[in-house]
Amino acid sequence: MNEQIKPLSTVEVATAAGIHKDTLLRWLRAGVVPEPARDRRGWRYFSQEHAQLVVAYAQTREDINPILNTEMCSLRTIDWDFTGAKTSYLTHGLHPYPAKFIPQIPNALIQELSSVGDTVGDIFCGSGTTLVEALALKRHAVGIDANPLACLISRAKTATVGEGEADLLLALVAKARALSDELRCEEIPRLFPTQGLRSKGWRPDVANLNFWFMPHVIEELAEVLSWCKQIPDNSARYIALSAFSAIVVAVSNQDSDTRYVRREKGVAPGDTARRFARSLEATLSACVEFTDLREERFQGTVVERSLLEAPNIPVMDLMICSPPYPNAFSYHLYHMTRMLWLGMDQARFKHQEIGSHRKYSSKGKNAATVETFREEFTSIMKWLKNHIKTGGYACFVVGDSTLKGVRINNAELISEAGRQAGFREATRIERTMQATKKSFNPAIGRIKTETILIMQAAS
Repeated sequence: MNEQIKPLSTVEVATAAGIHKDTLLRWLRAGVVPEPARDRRGWRYFSQEHAQLVVAYAQTREDINPILNTEMCSLRTIDWDFTGAKTSYLTHGLHPYPAKFIPQIPNALIQELSSVGDTVGDIFCGSGTTLVEALALKRHAVGIDANPLACLISRAKTATVGEGEADLLLALVAKARALSDELRCEEIPRLFPTQGLRSKGWRPDVANLNFWFMPHVIEELAEVLSWCKQIPDNSARYIALSAFSAIVVAVSNQDSDTRYVRREKGVAPGDTARRFARSLEATLSACVEFTDLREERFQGTVVERSLLEAPNIPVMDLMICSPPYPNAFSYHLYHMTRMLWLGMDQARFKHQEIGSHRKYSSKGKNAATVETFREEFTSIMKWLKNHIKTGGYACFVVGDSTLKGVRINNAELISEAGRQAGFREATRIERTMQATKKSFNPAIGRIKTETILIMQAAS
């Protein structure tokens, strides 16, 4: 007597068909493939015959690749969790930035889905993770972001440093340390005390500046910022300004990057200049290491523009990004004091920001909805189709989000927008996130898994 064949789960049938589990569930809900039986717990289980029906249907779909190509098969052998992997090598550890993905993800995708000399893009480049990996792997890199601070950080992280620029920045480190020592000495009780630093440098003209910064911190920031702005070389200036930006919240009265309450931290005179010296020294060291690795023939470009304005960029061979999640984060708020000190138009970026928690949590009649995100991404995918080569892959590292109590499957939403624009879904890969690597608004919870969605530009 033959042993009874074990029924298959939804995941096992989806894998056999070369599709994502969510795709199979969508087909079942739509009735395009028949529902299987369910066990006493209510879980679906498929017979071998039923599973073959699903596989046969998948093979008739133009938007599904029933037999994964070599690249997709190779990607599925990678452990995408990257548990315990070091993520702060080269310039990746410079400057605080929320919700960035780990560099191992774009590194693996670039190696598997592109060749040396190709152009790799990131249409939400953030702090430049994809750009750094692309240049390190001998590809051209192009990044786009509406956030002016993100563009500054990306330019700093991908900058090359010559001997002259390095000497100039080291001299600035020494100058900041000397100022710190001088200001600290002034704190020692003396017969004829001085008035402390009174910088002639620019500072933000806002009413609440003294609420968020102590008077002596304002003077030191103004002085250090004036030094950074005077640097003639673009790359060196980006590096110095990025190092400056990195310390702003730490020396402010803001509790932390994500807690917008006032707390005096006991920042003494001279501490701000000292912190800047340490930040610039670390930034320069990382940039020199990156310069030694990068070949100058591979170009890196950062474009400060909203995708909804259809920026003109070179055609990409591969695109990798971690797009904003609706209702998950407000970058304009996270970077508020930094953008203030750098003279950036925070109000303009607030209006342009896609997925902002502030927009989606609003209770007004103009509050953003899931349809807002769908329409924006449909427009973005249509633009992307014209800026990626035929057959090229667009990779989105994305998790779910919650909007007014409803769980939003962002990977499915982006996939649908892509299909409307002329992409087909090549594959999806699920990964478990390290708890310390990505956090969102605590009011809507933390995501523990995310999807690597890979779309291919059809002819």
